[in-house]
Amino acid sequence: MSVRVDGAVPGALLVVGDVVTDIVARHRTALAPGTDTAAAIRTVPGGAGANVACWAAHQGCRDVRLIGRVGADSAAWHEAALTRAGVRSRLVVDAGAPTGTVICLVDGGAAAERTFLTDSGAALRLSPTDWSPRDLDGVALLHLSGYLFFAEPSRAAARAALASARARGVPVSVDPASAGFLAETGPERFLSAVDGVAVLLPSRDEAELLTGLPDPGDAAAKLSLHFPSVVVKLGAEGALVARNGEVLHRVPAPPARPRDTTGAGDAFTGAFLAARLTGADLREAAEEGCAAGARAVERTGARPPDPAPAPAPAT
Repeated sequence: MSVRVDGAVPGALLVVGDVVTDIVARHRTALAPGTDTAAAIRTVPGGAGANVACWAAHQGCRDVRLIGRVGADSAAWHEAALTRAGVRSRLVVDAGAPTGTVICLVDGGAAAERTFLTDSGAALRLSPTDWSPRDLDGVALLHLSGYLFFAEPSRAAARAALASARARGVPVSVDPASAGFLAETGPERFLSAVDGVAVLLPSRDEAELLTGLPDPGDAAAKLSLHFPSVVVKLGAEGALVARNGEVLHRVPAPPARPRDTTGAGDAFTGAFLAARLTGADLREAAEEGCAAGARAVERTGARPPDPAPAPAPAT
């Protein structure tokens, strides 16, 4: 199934996924166990699902919607940030858990590589009762954050959304999101859960893990025998586009000076989906994704520029 829609903007992009608070710590020297390491620390809104939605809106997608689950501690702050980004959000407030928090440790190397410490909090407590088939009214494409598939009840919520989309003929895209959680869940279980998805957007590590193949081109080709379209994100090396067991395009990434690579894959996904919804073919959409990813790594945090950022809620 193709997700290309020609002509004018045909409908909304609906993202179902995680909304979290990112604490980004950029340290120029190696971490010093047992003592202090100087770092520049910022608290910013994040979450793979929310990031994708914000980048899609930033790229010009006129109707971007998001469903996620947050704690009462920062629900208003997150909703306001999403609204400023041009995203219409429906955030379910969890009475029993705080908003998820991710500590992003970003090293001072040339690649600005990041390591995550993740407390999913309310994010993965999204449940089937938080979903309604009516959420697809006016929707042309449903995107599911891969994090949903790594825990119950969010896995059940994702299954409910997938079933509704199949019933309506709405194409679905999935970004596996985390090689670490994917390894814990197991590739076969994940692939079974996302059966029927139209577009899979894994990173290099995720594609290799899902297939057991050490070459990203081979992994992309193999995955495209199971999914109509596969786009493997290679970071600074660009992206691969595969269909029907063959790599069709190798798309280079623009040069960039990395400052923080947190959310670069989300930026790619958001821009890619926005481009597809406005008529771009797979190669053109991947080019837009690579360009957005390059812009994302040159700024701190995982979102596009916020015109009026608000202070983070007190903890």
